[in-house]
Amino acid sequence: MASVSGATQIRSGVLRPEIIVPSTAGERSAPEAVAADGIAIGTSVRLVRAPHFGQLGTVVALPPDPCAVASGAVVRVLEAELESGMRVTVPRSNVELF
Repeated sequence: MASVSGATQIRSGVLRPEIIVPSTAGERSAPEAVAADGIAIGTSVRLVRAPHFGQLGTVVALPPDPCAVASGAVVRVLEAELESGMRVTVPRSNVELF
């Protein structure tokens, strides 16, 4: 059994399909370093806002407190290491799980 939706919309009007498959392995305990939005240290992500739009990286830190970003907003952020080796801090809302 699975549920498929082709109408999932993310930022900039981009549509991505979504597939949901229920787990039959029973309940699992969540790792300690998992954020409420499902992002964990080691998760592969794609950045969806400039200046790093489209780049892939791996989450290396999940600061617990909101931080001020370039726009002046105070938001939850994550630190990711890009494929180039550069580390960037970006709002959690500006990434998608990859």
